[in-house]
Amino acid sequence: MPAHRILIADDDQFLRDLVRQKLGMLGYQAFLARDGVEAVRRAYETRPDLIILDMKMPEMDGFQTLSRLKADPELAGIPVLMLTAARGEADVRNALRLGAVDYVAKPFQLDAFCERIRRILDARHQAPEPVQVLL
Repeated sequence: MPAHRILIADDDQFLRDLVRQKLGMLGYQAFLARDGVEAVRRAYETRPDLIILDMKMPEMDGFQTLSRLKADPELAGIPVLMLTAARGEADVRNALRLGAVDYVAKPFQLDAFCERIRRILDARHQAPEPVQVLL
């Protein structure tokens, strides 16, 4: 099975490189974007299995980027994990309402973060449980 493709969109180069390096060590193929506009473009180019999206970015913030991704039928099915310093309850609710599947606040523990990524990808690629009818 080919490596899962993950798009990391964050304006912090150190964080992008850190997460990319860790994901590479785990066998994932990572792509990078510096802002929301580049993230949407790279999502079309790479068709990732998961997008990691920062909230505060230049050009187009995380909410705008998430809204654009989820409004496009070609990209709407890609799960988005928010990774951001924004910790407010309203931010979390808004991200989940817009279609994010998970929300991780910075600073974060890298190994636990990677475990969340694995679970999201596993859930996406598992066959649905058969429906049981009880009579």
